[in-house]
Amino acid sequence: MGHQHDHGMGTSGHGVNRRRTFWAALLTGGFMLAEVAGGLISGSLALLADAAHMLTDTASLALAWLAFRLAERPADDDRTFGYHRFQILVAFANAITLFLIIGWIFVEAVHRLYEPVEVLGSVLLAVALVGLAINVIAFVLLHGADRENLNIRGAMLHVLGDLLGSLAALIAGAVILTTGWMPIDPLLSMAVGLILFRSAWRLAKESGHILLEGTPAGVAIEDIKQDLVSHVPGLLRVHHVHAWSLTQSQPLLTLHAEIANGQDPLTAIKLIKNRLLERFDIDHATVEIERTT
Repeated sequence: MGHQHDHGMGTSGHGVNRRRTFWAALLTGGFMLAEVAGGLISGSLALLADAAHMLTDTASLALAWLAFRLAERPADDDRTFGYHRFQILVAFANAITLFLIIGWIFVEAVHRLYEPVEVLGSVLLAVALVGLAINVIAFVLLHGADRENLNIRGAMLHVLGDLLGSLAALIAGAVILTTGWMPIDPLLSMAVGLILFRSAWRLAKESGHILLEGTPAGVAIEDIKQDLVSHVPGLLRVHHVHAWSLTQSQPLLTLHAEIANGQDPLTAIKLIKNRLLERFDIDHATVEIERTT
């Protein structure tokens, strides 16, 4: 019976992700205060909704930054895989937060459609212009990070929501100034909510799948069994295969391998692990060897 570990849990790219997330959080939190003031003065739901979004975004981006900081910590006896999974937990929390924000926007928007509130278009327009610029900068910062990272994707979704909110507020301000039609403000807020819902659902689904130890995307258990038996000399059968992910880019696998009498267990383990890395990009595998009876 053989057992080998090759964690491969490097922190490459975490520094860049962490720095860009920090600056995005700083920009988002700083402008949130101006947007709250602008929303209260103008009476705009679009601005207040975006300000509420930016408040949770600031907290979410701060958590994302903390997740990258923790991921750089080495593994210990209490957390043998380190803190990498915290990134996925934060991504899932960001998705749930987005659902709550979208729900609040819809409830308030419906209320305002029945009881219109006068909005000061000039204030709305000015604040929205500045907000749009700030959100574009924050989005570009995160866009330059690792976009395959679920934690970064969660942070980008929040900033994208802010960007769309500012754009909606900008359009609402222009329409109110030119036509005086107040329903445009809650209607555009609802449109932003619908756009965000799809992305939030996808983020929740992917991060939840990882938290539930689901099989990594692109990994088929039966394909692994057949491929190993076909390409590893002396391997008769593969069973008890379990595959899951630590993060979206770190798949893990355990399996039992039955080898023919006369085959060297250590050689079989090496060949199996090499094949898993070459064919399925799995560099952390635990292999238990069994002999034919």
